Amino acid sequence: MVLFLVFLKRMFFILLVISLMSFLRDFHVSSCDEYCPDKPVFNPSRLVVKYGDPVSVTCSIRQSYQDYFLGLVNFMGNHTTNGTTILWEVENMTEWRTLTKCCHINATHYCCCSKLPITVYKPPDNVSISFRDHSGPLLEGHQYTLQCEVYNVAPVENLTVTFYRGQTALGQLQSNNTGKKPVTEIFTLNINTSKEDDGVQYWCEAELELGPEGPQPPLVLSSHQRIRATVLYKPQLLVPPHPDQITITEGSPLQLSCTAVGNPSPSYTWVLPTIQPPALQQQCSHHQICSF
Repeated sequence: MVLFLVFLKRMFFILLVISLMSFLRDFHVSSCDEYCPDKPVFNPSRLVVKYGDPVSVTCSIRQSYQDYFLGLVNFMGNHTTNGTTILWEVENMTEWRTLTKCCHINATHYCCCSKLPITVYKPPDNVSISFRDHSGPLLEGHQYTLQCEVYNVAPVENLTVTFYRGQTALGQLQSNNTGKKPVTEIFTLNINTSKEDDGVQYWCEAELELGPEGPQPPLVLSSHQRIRATVLYKPQLLVPPHPDQITITEGSPLQLSCTAVGNPSPSYTWVLPTIQPPALQQQCSHHQICSF
């Protein structure tokens, strides 16, 4: 009789577990209480994993809840239960999921759950920079659009792109795209050119910031393709605004110099007093230094 009662007790427990397993599999996750006391605890509490890498996480409840059923919801891979702890393992994380839940359920079907936020990331394949709808030299005083293209990155909302002029940061941009799968995103920045930009290099940098649970320091990929700007600007004379008066004895030689900057390089034309023969004016054209 005693053995029969023990058998019945074990059968009841087995049926209860099977019933709870079926319930856990079929119930709506949203119906589970996430604000209950002593809810299951994930370790780590947040998961950041590179796409294709292995995963190992535990979920535990208090020892006093050992008669409760403990299970996972919305998970891939394998899990093993040892008393009040579940070990969840994935050999290769190949789903762009964002959440898994660990729940314990009692005999009255009361469900208490904890969330495990999951970030699956993929570093960019490449970063490139170019001018949008423009090629060739730039003109001084005009506006142009730099574009930085980041290829096949996830999650793009965690990406920060910085534009540089030489070693000077021009601005930082982030995406509004909240999708979790890899995308190719183009970031743009408007610039106004000046003659000081002639010869400088423009480039961009992509930083994937995943928080303290992610790679430290954050993943950074810079553009290997840099743009060396050629800016065309009008000549500017490099002479004092009020040059000193020159006094010279009649018949003595005179040498004058004129300096200017510009792109393309400026040419020079000397204009002499009208009392001088016209031939002297032609002689000094396109020279920085002219002798008389």
